[in-house]
Amino acid sequence: MSIGHPLSLRDGPFDTSCYGCRVSQLDGLLDRLDLESLDLDLFRGFGPHDGRPRIFGGLVAAQSLIAACRTVEGRVAHSLHGYFLREGDTSVPVIYHVDRIRDGRSFATRRVVAKQHGEAIFNMSVSFQKPEEGLEHQVPMPDAPRPETVPTNLERLQGYKARSAHPAVDFLLLLDRPIQRREIDHVDLLEPEPHKGTQRMWFRADGELGDDPVLHQAVLTYASDYGLLESSFNEHGHSFLTDELIIASLDHAVWFHQPARADRWMLYVTQSPRTSGGRGLNFGHIYSEDGALVASVAQEGLMRIRKQR
Repeated sequence: MSIGHPLSLRDGPFDTSCYGCRVSQLDGLLDRLDLESLDLDLFRGFGPHDGRPRIFGGLVAAQSLIAACRTVEGRVAHSLHGYFLREGDTSVPVIYHVDRIRDGRSFATRRVVAKQHGEAIFNMSVSFQKPEEGLEHQVPMPDAPRPETVPTNLERLQGYKARSAHPAVDFLLLLDRPIQRREIDHVDLLEPEPHKGTQRMWFRADGELGDDPVLHQAVLTYASDYGLLESSFNEHGHSFLTDELIIASLDHAVWFHQPARADRWMLYVTQSPRTSGGRGLNFGHIYSEDGALVASVAQEGLMRIRKQR
């Protein structure tokens, strides 16, 4: 099962005593990405006590990437592939064990297993490469309105608050957000209509990140888990706040095509080519503001229809 999605609130319960804790801002995220070294290839990471019923999968993926990068020199991560195995417990730390699978002349491979209570909750492979030149091409960035012309997520949530007393809306309004998001092709959470084709969203870290390229990759990985899973169930007229589906992330993959600053606006373009077997497949392209394709993403999610009682 999945570790959890940023809006995994419908399946609650979530801890309303954390209202006002305000621990999910960028400084808090950066603290959680600064893993504690326990021993050679062994690290400990912490999640926020922000009231979610389970750990956000993007955080565990980003921490796993940081753990792998701590064991590699002279090479840059170019891809990661992870599987969510069990729900993450927000009340205890996550232990990351890195296995140095291979160190070649150009490439290096690491396997990271994240554990809680003695059991694996996440497994990731990361491949690293020495920087080199080669042939280049890319699909062009689609047209999109400027980010400053698109409503923020907070503005949209305030609009939902005026329309509904749903407890998840109150909860989301009280969370600080390390990532600014502006959804161009927004689907109404309360009254969703089927959305076909691509969905576009601007995002960036809510503050400066400095110049460490590993940190920018980790924050991009964290942010890439927002908005991707929606592509599959939005096709069918569902949102995270509808009751018909059990929704969870099953895996996550990122390909890094070139260095990018996660504290500058990036356009996330997502699409779901197929849903079947209680699962939905989603692909995403992430572009820098100047139009360069900097990363590609894929994720399959659980979309199980709830049994009627």
